[in-house]
Amino acid sequence: MSGIEISLTTVVVLVVLALLFDFMNGFHDAANSIATIVSTRVLKPHQAVIWAAVFNIIAYFIFETKVASTIGKGTIDASIVDHYIVFGALVSAIIWNIITWYYGIPSSSSHALVGGLVGAALAKSGPGALVWGGVGKIVAFIFIAPLLGFFMGGFLMVIVSWACNRTSPTKVDRLFRRLQLLSAAAYSLGHGGNDAQKTIGIIWMLLIAAGMSNGADGIPGWVVASCYTAMGLGTMFGGWRIVKTMGQRITKLNQPKGFAANSAGAATLFLATWLGIPVSTTHTITGSIMGVGATGGVKKVRWTVAGGIFWAWVLTIPVTALISAIAWWLGQTIL
Repeated sequence: MSGIEISLTTVVVLVVLALLFDFMNGFHDAANSIATIVSTRVLKPHQAVIWAAVFNIIAYFIFETKVASTIGKGTIDASIVDHYIVFGALVSAIIWNIITWYYGIPSSSSHALVGGLVGAALAKSGPGALVWGGVGKIVAFIFIAPLLGFFMGGFLMVIVSWACNRTSPTKVDRLFRRLQLLSAAAYSLGHGGNDAQKTIGIIWMLLIAAGMSNGADGIPGWVVASCYTAMGLGTMFGGWRIVKTMGQRITKLNQPKGFAANSAGAATLFLATWLGIPVSTTHTITGSIMGVGATGGVKKVRWTVAGGIFWAWVLTIPVTALISAIAWWLGQTIL
């Protein structure tokens, strides 16, 4: 791989750092899974995070590791990967998650990690180190994922409204309280299935670079299990600062709207994970919520809030790439 000998101690430290990022990913993105069921009062916050965390972990038994393979082999040239690149990518992604969590900004942990890999690779070897096809797909889905969520959320909301047109509000409320639990579970499956695999991919890169795993033999089982568990635990602790933004500031949600938003988001994540494309669960559910809100008229969506979130999306990869390049340089004196 990189031609640099990596000590066991360094590998252990970086694996722990990767699992810390995975935990923070779950913590940061908990709002994606629970904002609708908390804001519509289907579940209390502590119940909602446990519900989401359980299905984050169950995703381990359902999804193939195609997304992990994309991260591990489809973003940067595998031959240049070393512990400095992994360190730079993880440190930048963790810093970005802390900043955006503190300010309650629903940004993408996934794109923070991708930006970190890109920045460290550029710092080490220049533009030739990037797998442009893979990076291009990831960048394209910054826009495709929320658009899919938007149109699917709007479409589902129209169907729900039509189907419940002659049903009493009390019955609708009671029915969709139950259905929201199912849609939130499906979204949490998609969240775990796509997001946990990004950390799986970066640990796999590290193990291959250290000569501790053969890329042809597949991903070690302990890596997959530990990453799903770390994400589930992070979700269980919940990033409460972002829940309010997702659940009420973008648009006012009720039980049918929450069901439609989560269902649309889950369908988008299932599709992306099946295709092996790392997408942002934050972008996906935000687009779905906006699509659901827009069915009541464009004024039902707070576009200024949505605009602020959009700029966070656009800035994530370049900012984390810059931080990662600095962290890559510092890593050579620390590690």
